[in-house]
Amino acid sequence: MPDPRKVRADANALVAELLERLANDEVSELEVKRGGVRVRVAKNGARVTASVPGALPSHEAPTVPAAPVKELPTVNAPLTGIFYRSSSPQTEAFVQVGSEVESGDVIGLIEAMKLFNEIRSTQSGRVRRIFAENGQLVRAHQPLLEVEPA
Repeated sequence: MPDPRKVRADANALVAELLERLANDEVSELEVKRGGVRVRVAKNGARVTASVPGALPSHEAPTVPAAPVKELPTVNAPLTGIFYRSSSPQTEAFVQVGSEVESGDVIGLIEAMKLFNEIRSTQSGRVRRIFAENGQLVRAHQPLLEVEPA
């Protein structure tokens, strides 16, 4: 029988990896089986669960209720490419968490096919979260930032 502490550590690492993917990808649910570890995560008010056979009795399977999610509008990538938060490494980012943006303001650049495309906000309000990091590959329709309406 595997060491329950190692199995739990493996499950925790897998859950962390899946939660990161869930936040960055346009999916609402993921399930992975690795070795004796089976993990399923879901977002939008669903529960996050990790089922680890043999590690814990079934009545003690780790279940973490997801925090209630208040859906805020997002500004999404219009195309696939490399996202940049500023026009050059020496300049300040177009927006920061807490910045006020108006619809039509430039919030970043996406490089696609050696062309830099200005990405403009489709929402007005205060930036609450920035999902895409500088230099990160983003896919079309992937959320770039979350905006709390003014």
